[in-house]
Amino acid sequence: MNALKDWIGRSEVRSELLTAGLVERFNATFGRTGPLDDGADAPLLIHLCLTQPAVPAGDLGPDGHPARGGFLPPVPLPRRMWAGGALSFHRPLRIGSKVTRNSTIRDTVLKQGRTGPLCFVTVDHEISDEHGLAIAERQDIVYRGADSGTPQSQPAAAKPGLHRKQIPVDPVLLFRYSALTFNGHRIHYDQPYVIGEEGYPGLVVHGPLQATLLAQYAADLCSAVPSSFRFRSFSPLFDTADLTLNAEETAEGMKLWTARPEGPVAMEAIATW
Repeated sequence: MNALKDWIGRSEVRSELLTAGLVERFNATFGRTGPLDDGADAPLLIHLCLTQPAVPAGDLGPDGHPARGGFLPPVPLPRRMWAGGALSFHRPLRIGSKVTRNSTIRDTVLKQGRTGPLCFVTVDHEISDEHGLAIAERQDIVYRGADSGTPQSQPAAAKPGLHRKQIPVDPVLLFRYSALTFNGHRIHYDQPYVIGEEGYPGLVVHGPLQATLLAQYAADLCSAVPSSFRFRSFSPLFDTADLTLNAEETAEGMKLWTARPEGPVAMEAIATW
């Protein structure tokens, strides 16, 4: 861990053009429509599909993720996933603009979980274009050991929200989102691998995909993009069942969560305006 602390403060800057073609594919993946003209507002959380590293095939690990090292610290634990994050929306990104992501490693922390050691890496992102800062984001990444993908005991089933929407989940949706984000992680599209090697019962629904669905749902319910959105993952979702989006108003704004039928909360989020 002392060596991993050396990564704190490291930064990376990447840029990419936000094209109408990407917006069209993004909307098609989520079953949404919107303008494609240059200068129009881009969809919420499409920045997660931009400036992703194009790692050569020979530099990928056996799970399809980039091999350890590079910008992210070389954590000596084999499993990596999103644990949560927070976003502040200053203004929308625009179609046709050049988007720049300035990323900095904020912290690395080692903890002991129920199944063994966990390493949390916190990354700060500033997403901007020619008009300045658009989104400030904190991303929490967790690394864990190669234990069984399913816990021995299940937490209580999630309650249904006052607002509730069912989202069909299938391998096509997961493949399309992996393609949008250039994510080679095999747990999202390679069923023999995810069942045989990582011990899950089916393909895993991406954390960023769930976060995008929840943010979109919050914006739809309130007819306005939230000013802030934070989320945390609690348990995985699989393509073995559809997922539900749930929401209810709170004094702070809106509480949202994903779940599968009769399953526990998978991801929880808080949106404010």
